[in-house]
Amino acid sequence: MSVKFKKSYKFAIKTSLYITLFTTLLMSVFLYGFYTVNWVLISVFALICYILSFIIIQVRVERFIYRRVKKIYDDLTLLESTNFTRGPVNTDMGTLTEEIDRFARDKKLEIETLKVREQYRKEFFGNVAHELKTPLFTVQGYILTLLDGAMDDDKIRKKYLERASKGVERLVYIVNDLDMITKLEIGDLSLNMERFDIVALVKNVIDMFEMKANRKKITLAFDIDYPKPIMVNADRERIQQVLINLIVNSIKYGLEKGTTEVSIENLIKNKVIVRITDNGIGIGKTHLPRLFERFYRVDKSGSRTEGGSGLGLSIVKHIIEAHNEKIYVESELGVGSEFSFTLEKTK
Repeated sequence: MSVKFKKSYKFAIKTSLYITLFTTLLMSVFLYGFYTVNWVLISVFALICYILSFIIIQVRVERFIYRRVKKIYDDLTLLESTNFTRGPVNTDMGTLTEEIDRFARDKKLEIETLKVREQYRKEFFGNVAHELKTPLFTVQGYILTLLDGAMDDDKIRKKYLERASKGVERLVYIVNDLDMITKLEIGDLSLNMERFDIVALVKNVIDMFEMKANRKKITLAFDIDYPKPIMVNADRERIQQVLINLIVNSIKYGLEKGTTEVSIENLIKNKVIVRITDNGIGIGKTHLPRLFERFYRVDKSGSRTEGGSGLGLSIVKHIIEAHNEKIYVESELGVGSEFSFTLEKTK
């Protein structure tokens, strides 16, 4: 298969001119010293010298760049050989250098991206293994204890089976969250868009977790009274899941006798913003950029005792983004946190 060349003649033209001038001048001096100067002969000599020099130099430049330089780049795997064979090979050194620099930058960026993805993959599988290991070992321990003879005692059998059942429920919870977040990421989870009152939905969620908040003496309420409905267009079930995750997290990491307030404000003409604000332990600034990653935990040691799959905030982010909306977080360690998200407002 022949290769199409994009020829560059600048180098050959200039070099041939220099060679022609030099050899013609040398010949003129030689003829002037020993023979009679024949300008016609000198002109013909200059023309032949220029043409031959141009052809030889041009061919050699093309051979050098295409055969030698290309082979070096192929061997170093800086460039793919298809980049040379599919398109014309440019024999201009300046243009070729720019192309090499561009490809080298692209390759470097690709390698860095792959390294980040590899590190993320390792962390993800490590976190999945850790999350599944605890309930699996718990279930296994209770079952082995029963098989070793504890099943003969009715009270122990019932207690251990109930605990094993809770371990299985936690496994199912984690797997369901993984399944949901996978569907959200690939866009396979359809949204049931409908018009509903966001004030009523928030009130239902507050009622659901009022007792949980009371156990930690946390005040869970609206910031003000909302006498009129605020209608939004969204998937009611998914937005309820968002509110549940954010309010549960606020209670979980809230301080005793603290507060968790929910506010709903008009953002622009057709948008509202829902805020969940608390005066809890807060989150350090270094953790905020990674807060919505799967299985990312601020407190590596104590958070697992609070339960949860470690996927809640990641699911929240994907649900909000599936609505083409935004989610925000502001937090200061020791002061508190505020999570907020936007929704489309309807009349």
